Amino acid sequence: MLELNAKPKAAPAGGMIKDSSDMTFMADVVDASKEVPVIVDFWAPWCGPCKQLGPQLEAAVTAAAGKVKMVKINVDENPGISGQLRIQSIPTVYAFFDGKPVDGFQGAISGSEVKAFVAKLAELAGDGGLAEALAAAETMLDEGAAVDAAETFAAILEEDAGNPTAYGGLVRAHLALDNLDQAEALLNAAPAAIATAKEVEAARAALDLKRQAAKAGPVDALRAAVAADPADAQSRYDLALALHAEGDVEGAVDALLELFRRDREWNEGAAKTQLFKIFDTLKPQDPIVLKGRRKLSSMIFA
Repeated sequence: MLELNAKPKAAPAGGMIKDSSDMTFMADVVDASKEVPVIVDFWAPWCGPCKQLGPQLEAAVTAAAGKVKMVKINVDENPGISGQLRIQSIPTVYAFFDGKPVDGFQGAISGSEVKAFVAKLAELAGDGGLAEALAAAETMLDEGAAVDAAETFAAILEEDAGNPTAYGGLVRAHLALDNLDQAEALLNAAPAAIATAKEVEAARAALDLKRQAAKAGPVDALRAAVAADPADAQSRYDLALALHAEGDVEGAVDALLELFRRDREWNEGAAKTQLFKIFDTLKPQDPIVLKGRRKLSSMIFA
């Protein structure tokens, strides 16, 4: 399984926000910033604006989910580092990355400015290799290594629990392993923020198709039924399901397109609904999708 470079993004706030001192500044800030950006908040208990800014910074850092860390320095207790960095007024905020100061500001700023400041820093560290991990997991799935793919998607979700691509990929990996109940449980438990994301909806469509495949009839018998009565919409629809179940996706699409051409309103537009379900499970640039959408559009707008 692919090993990721990023630090766990689901770490508790205590791992992302900590108090530091003159003695631990090098380890807490300079060394730590070689992994992710580190924000240093210079403050004091008697400073009114510090009491406003500190919680705003902590909230934004927590929301960044591990892409940024924060260190708090009480200037009264730690005059050494404050003097070295020439802190003349508080609050003062410095941001370190790769061992060096890269940004900062003095005084209290608005909540939206705090969020923008933290977001800008989060971009410096990139995605910690998650994009490469996602690509590798997709390759594993395409090559039939569904177990490895599932493990990799799960590892990505440990790093980024709200990643819709990884979540949908994990569901599809379980479908490839015929773990339909597990796939359905995952879909039902999808975080609200990504439950309707296109990647998760695509996995939901794939589950529906997999369930339908279990009920599909024999292809030869259905072909014979359609040949005997071309107007038999139900047999043509069932043939499309059976073809898809056998892996003949293009044949399934062609059967549904023909059904739509003959009777677009049959069974409350079931042919078009099924076509979109199939399209959703394929890559947008898949030739079957491009050709199928083009033919469907030409019939709709004819």
